[in-house]
Amino acid sequence: MQNPVCATRPLAHSLVWCESTEALTAASDRLPSWVADAWNTSRPLVVRRGPVIDQLIPVGIRGPARHLRCAAWLTQKGMSRCVTPQQIAQQQAWRTHPLQHRLPPLIALKQLAPIFEQLALCWGITGATGFELASGITALRPDSDLDLNIICPQPVSSKQAQDWLKALHTDDCRIDLQLETPYGAVALVEWARGGSKCLLKTNLGPFLVADPWAAPPLQPPETQV
Repeated sequence: MQNPVCATRPLAHSLVWCESTEALTAASDRLPSWVADAWNTSRPLVVRRGPVIDQLIPVGIRGPARHLRCAAWLTQKGMSRCVTPQQIAQQQAWRTHPLQHRLPPLIALKQLAPIFEQLALCWGITGATGFELASGITALRPDSDLDLNIICPQPVSSKQAQDWLKALHTDDCRIDLQLETPYGAVALVEWARGGSKCLLKTNLGPFLVADPWAAPPLQPPETQV
């Protein structure tokens, strides 16, 4: 069943599918030629951060090669399916992946998944790992990072972030873990480090903020001092 959150406004890092490139509009100029050449309805689009414009969903298109990336907009009606990072984690597809004992991100997931459960965190898998686990399309390499996020609607202290960072450590691969607040995402390692301000990634761009759980200023990020 389609996630109700995705049905109204897919969150960043969710994967969405559409049946035709006709539902897509390039973020700048026109879609590159490789999009049509590599188009496959089984290949999902990645929801990126961006403002809501006329019911269009900001998405990123991943091509078959690492350098093939394109920002675009998907019409709400053109979305046929949606999977959130949290759903990808719940499906635990790394347990049956044919390379589960060889790819470092998948090895790390076996170690970290029980820890997330013990901490009772609402976590999800993003990046290349999430893309491959949800679609079955090869995206991982032996040197791939493991990208994860934690849904954090309520404030988390720097001390709590430090405890999570220590508990979720692994030597198998580099982990990029983001805390998703109601206003955007902040890196767990940055919030755990403390400091007067941290970088909050929002739908309007990046902001330097003191509190990721407070609404950022409405001025464009580039005008901030």
